[in-house]
Amino acid sequence: MPLFWHRRDPRTRDNAGLAAAARDATPSDPVVPVFVYDADLLATMGARQRGFFLRHVAAVEDRYRDIGSDLIVRAGEPDEVLPALAETFDAETVYCNDHYRAARRNRQRRVEEALAGEGVDLDGRTDLVLVDPGRLESSYPNHSQFHGDWEAVPKRGPYAEPDPDVLADVADGKTVPEPDVDVDLPPAGYRGARDRYDDFLDVGILSYNDTRDDLPRAVEAPAQAVSRMSPYLATGAIGIREVWAGASDVYDAVTGGERRNVDKYRYELSWREQMYHLLYYNPDLAVSNYTSFPNEIAWRDDDADFEAWTRGETGYPLVDAGMRQLNAEGYIHNRPRQVVASFLTKHLLVDWRRGARYFTKQLIDHDYASNHGGWQWTASTGTDSVDVRIFDPVSQASKYDDGARYIREYVPELRDVPADKVIDWPTLSHREREELAPEYVHPIVDRNEGYDRAQRVFEEALGKR
Repeated sequence: MPLFWHRRDPRTRDNAGLAAAARDATPSDPVVPVFVYDADLLATMGARQRGFFLRHVAAVEDRYRDIGSDLIVRAGEPDEVLPALAETFDAETVYCNDHYRAARRNRQRRVEEALAGEGVDLDGRTDLVLVDPGRLESSYPNHSQFHGDWEAVPKRGPYAEPDPDVLADVADGKTVPEPDVDVDLPPAGYRGARDRYDDFLDVGILSYNDTRDDLPRAVEAPAQAVSRMSPYLATGAIGIREVWAGASDVYDAVTGGERRNVDKYRYELSWREQMYHLLYYNPDLAVSNYTSFPNEIAWRDDDADFEAWTRGETGYPLVDAGMRQLNAEGYIHNRPRQVVASFLTKHLLVDWRRGARYFTKQLIDHDYASNHGGWQWTASTGTDSVDVRIFDPVSQASKYDDGARYIREYVPELRDVPADKVIDWPTLSHREREELAPEYVHPIVDRNEGYDRAQRVFEEALGKR
């Protein structure tokens, strides 16, 4: 019987490795689905995301049982567990999906070597992305050039769920623990993901480009602003081909402005693809600057500033709202996500790696490639056509939350302050801030001084001063 090793892909639909195993299986030689509870690997995930992921595993276990099979759950090191299961089920091949994080690559290599020693093959498939990174050039100077090559590669449709006849009639009885988490989690599993996506495809995607940065709308009608699919994609509850196909079907059915809005969503998916491309060719993406600098970046790494940032107490309302959303929900809207990262790495000059680690801990939708690639882009150490990109948190608030609706949702100290004063908070006098909201913090860095200091430090690192 062939084995399918579930890794970070707890779903039966649109699963490349599972589909490959099913194609090679027969009713007399069916697929045995397996999940290895690898405590060391799971410990690298934040507790929130780990809890969400394990709920997906329980959901896919239920799905297997619904269709007459089961998920074999074992705890331990995959290179020890999988050869033993291969022997138990007389498997000649173990199928899985490839991953690009160095630790996961190393685990897969150890499994492959251990299985080979027992005369068993390991068959890994491209599943995390629409386009295998190995099909593209090793590096691109910017996203536009990456997108051009990536777009030219045909995209296959989603894989069907295997026929129950080619899934082993096994009964395991074991399951995974469901740890407590400190935030409310979205509905788990493929069904939760698909329901969320259907809601977005019905309404939100048709105005996506127009509303994706509309922060008040994100508070008042989140299903109509952004897809909120990132937690499901990051934990593998839904396949990327299914997401691409859903958006493409809508794209083909509409015209004019609606088509432009839908195409913007598809374009944003290509950013996720580039982050995996970066990780594929740069396995140290999480620990080393992608860009080489002639001089060291003079990070300040002030602990007090960093802690104020984590608490959402910087005195910059949009930054604080974003961080408080992150802490309260395990999620942060993309616009303030960029703003809080820029503020930490530029206005406070704290090393991007500290921010990325905090996001890893807090985010439900943490994605190893997107998190570290995104932090590097915002910190101006990654791929960008601009040498030094600095988001001004005041002008960003004015442009995307001019009525302070989003800010007031997460910073209650400012709910009775006029919107224009909320937006301009860092530029007001100390006395006026005390009069308006004495319980809210004052800015921990001067707006102009922080901007100018960041510009100077990065230009020195680039050898321009």
